[in-house]
Amino acid sequence: MEEISPLEIEIRRRITAAGPMPVGEYMALCLGDPLHGYYMTRDPLGARGDFITAPEISQMFGELIGIWMAALWNQMGSPAQIQIIELGPGRGTLMNDALRAAQIMPGFRDAATLHLVEISPVLRAYQQRLLRAFTVTWHASLDDVPTAPSIIVANEFFDALPIHQAVKRAGRWHERQVEIDAKGKLAFALAPDPLPYFERLLPKNVREAPDDSIFEWRGDSVAMNLGRRIAGEGGAALVIDYGHVTSNVGETFQAVGGHAFADPLTAPGALDLTAHVDFQALMRAVEAMGANGFGPIEQAEFLHRLGIKTRAATLKVNASSHDAAADIDTALARLTGRGRTEMGQLFKVAAFAHQSVGVPPGFER
Repeated sequence: MEEISPLEIEIRRRITAAGPMPVGEYMALCLGDPLHGYYMTRDPLGARGDFITAPEISQMFGELIGIWMAALWNQMGSPAQIQIIELGPGRGTLMNDALRAAQIMPGFRDAATLHLVEISPVLRAYQQRLLRAFTVTWHASLDDVPTAPSIIVANEFFDALPIHQAVKRAGRWHERQVEIDAKGKLAFALAPDPLPYFERLLPKNVREAPDDSIFEWRGDSVAMNLGRRIAGEGGAALVIDYGHVTSNVGETFQAVGGHAFADPLTAPGALDLTAHVDFQALMRAVEAMGANGFGPIEQAEFLHRLGIKTRAATLKVNASSHDAAADIDTALARLTGRGRTEMGQLFKVAAFAHQSVGVPPGFER
């Protein structure tokens, strides 16, 4: 018999006590349970982990984000103090590369204070080592960061926030849940009663979707907090993630382990669970708080506008070997290519800014 993890024991206990569990609650437990959650117990990144993010592919990614931050600060009038906030900073690679590159803007580093929003003690330890040259303040959530003019960066952050799912049956939408089936396995189920008034909240194309369609959505609290900060305190935010430009039906809830897809209902707490970001819903939530939204545009277009080809060419000139130069070409293709295994088209980039900022760098028409 397969060994059941401590987190699965807890999930089964809750289902037995209270009935089937909404997908959103299941995902939140799998990722963030204080004792056994995925992000609380391991380093998920790199060849030995479960996935790799853009900053780990090449220094070029973080460097261009740093140039973007410095240019934005200059566009804001070079204030004497600016908070740099990163949501879900991984190992700290992006911010380390970004702050190194941002030194080209005189005064920026002296004006910046660094705040990292991170729940993982394992990743905090990595960040502490890599960013030891900087004064860093860590926070468990964006709510805990002081309110002040800020530049916020969120790379592959929103995709890890829990999603809810609903399935259309006989013209009504029922929330998707996780139950224990007749064979004793965790399995998907539907709430018997439809979600009240749900149809009124949906875009027309989703309302008219055929039966058996799946619709996914996230809570708006983080996005609204981000928008409220930008609109009220000043500054801007940059969001980079994989997802779709417009709200639509379709299941994107997935599990990844060892760089391969897996069943999200197996090994709770041992797999990374994510879902695509609905950029239309995200932008609507942020803009509702008064921030101006820009994009989304494809990651390839954004990086090209910031000059990634020029940066790649410079790195190749200084490469130590032919293999090192080839690695730079490979990284460039991975970050900007539009193939199935590349990030240039699947990943989107959106920016949000206080009305005084104008159009953020990279989003000019």
